[in-house]
Amino acid sequence: VQLQASGGGLVQPGGSLRLSCEASGLTLDDHVVGWFRQAAGKEREGVSCIGSNGFTSYRDSVKGRFVVSRDVAKDTVYLQMNSLKPEDTAVYFCAAAGPGVCGFSRAMYHYWGKGTLVTVSS
Repeated sequence: VQLQASGGGLVQPGGSLRLSCEASGLTLDDHVVGWFRQAAGKEREGVSCIGSNGFTSYRDSVKGRFVVSRDVAKDTVYLQMNSLKPEDTAVYFCAAAGPGVCGFSRAMYHYWGKGTLVTVSS
């Protein structure tokens, strides 16, 4: 099983990016998918997740700015990030857990992909 997050880059404050998470060896549509990030010198933290039932959750600091969604046909999960702030700068990871309700406990996620770097700077 391999997961891959992509779509990171350098963006100015207030800008937008869309991250994508794709997998090989499993069907993302059947799994909870979480987005996590890790800034330099900080712990990895949950950002957003989407359950196999479509339920979504967000950490408080990104509510109203980030949107997680699925494209069932493409078996891809997206994280649309708007109104980006310098404090959003981090390596972003996607991870997959079994079917069910999503959450931000790293222990529930069995599969992790390599991250994609998001840098928000002027």
